[in-house]
Amino acid sequence: MSEPSDWVQHWQHLIHPNARVLDVACGSGRHMAWLSQRGCNCTGIDRSAEALAQAGRFGDTVQADIEGGPWPLMQHGLPQQFDVVLVTNYLWRPLFPVLLQSLAPDGLLLYETFAQGNETVGKPARPDFLLQTGELLQLCQSLRIVAFEDGFLPNPERFVQRIAAFRPLQAFNTASSPARYPLSLK
Repeated sequence: MSEPSDWVQHWQHLIHPNARVLDVACGSGRHMAWLSQRGCNCTGIDRSAEALAQAGRFGDTVQADIEGGPWPLMQHGLPQQFDVVLVTNYLWRPLFPVLLQSLAPDGLLLYETFAQGNETVGKPARPDFLLQTGELLQLCQSLRIVAFEDGFLPNPERFVQRIAAFRPLQAFNTASSPARYPLSLK
């Protein structure tokens, strides 16, 4: 099993012990494995039964076609909420509103996927699967953005956008103290 994303590892300090984590398009569960070892309660969703057979060792799994069918994690008519929603190397734009609704108040979104420019170095190359410049920022405008990157990564060569953002507990007002999200492990 491959290592977890550098982005996920970098922001692990924002994930509290016992966090309820949703890993979307989890594959064989590389992030579920890593986060469950750190005390998180993981749920992975993917359409591949074969991949989920591996991921099931690290938490709950749900097999579903999240592009062609209804969102399977509903509770009282609304998407079930999680402390962390994690997405890497996956993009299905119509799902984004559901992902944001799946964030619990003060929940963390860690999202990393391919961006425009990737067509020059490999796959995916279709525009449907590549974020446009600044698109992830626009999609997350209702969140408190802690970090955002849009650029090129070597080894393997790829263009990515990635974001770490929180669903605000409440609308920010000047009378209250803003939430503190540590930007560094140091």
